[in-house]
Order: sequence, then structure tokens, then C-alpha cells
Amino acid sequence: MSANKPFQTYQNNSVNTASSGELTLKLYNGCIKFIKQAIRDMEEEKFEAKNTNVQKAQNIIQELMVTLDPKMEISQQIMPLYDYIQYQLKEGNIKNDAAFLEEALQYVTEFRDTWKQVIKQTRQSQYAQGARV
Repeated sequence: MSANKPFQTYQNNSVNTASSGELTLKLYNGCIKFIKQAIRDMEEEKFEAKNTNVQKAQNIIQELMVTLDPKMEISQQIMPLYDYIQYQLKEGNIKNDAAFLEEALQYVTEFRDTWKQVIKQTRQSQYAQGARV
């Protein structure tokens, strides 16, 4: 148990000190992890575990939906995609059909990859501005 304590402390610190952009990236990565695990669970006919992992992915998408700023135009474009991901997760879970989960995984992966680029460009921009000061 004590061997996990340093890792748990690291994880807590990484969340507590992360920027909002990094936290969003962590949410996407967690969602991807849970969807992939749900697909494996489905293949192994571990339906209770599959259900748990799909629900975890759905909770993450729900959190991402709640954090959207409805006043921003991009939020109006993202919300229907999040709704669609939720639908795919629900259908995959109910029908035990990995194709639905794989499609949801594809969308979440695209969101994550785009978000990584945004963080990278923001850091580069901030670094360039800091170098000029």
C-alpha cells in the first residue's frame, strides 16, 4: 500500500497544479481509456465491467458538456457532437455492440488530439511573448 503513496501524491499534485487546458486533456485521455477498456470487457464478455467503464466515459463527456460556455459559438458546435458521443456510448452499452463504442472512441480521440494542438500552440505563443518581454 505504501508503494502506491508516492504515485498517488504525484497524481494528486498533477491534477491540483494543472491548467484548465491540461485538465480537459486529462478528461479526454481518461474517457479514451475507459472506452478502450469497455471494448475489451465486451470482447471478454465481462458485461458488468463493460457497463461500469461505459458509465465512466459517459460521466466524463457529461462533465465536458457542463463546462462548455454557451455564450461561445464554438460551444454551440461542440455540444451536438458531445450529445452524439453520449448516444453512441449508450447504444453500444445497451446493444453490446463495440462498433458504437469504437465510433465514440474515434470522436473522443479527435477531440483529444485537437486539444493537444491547442495547448501546444498556446504554450508556444506564451513562450514567444515571454521571450519578447
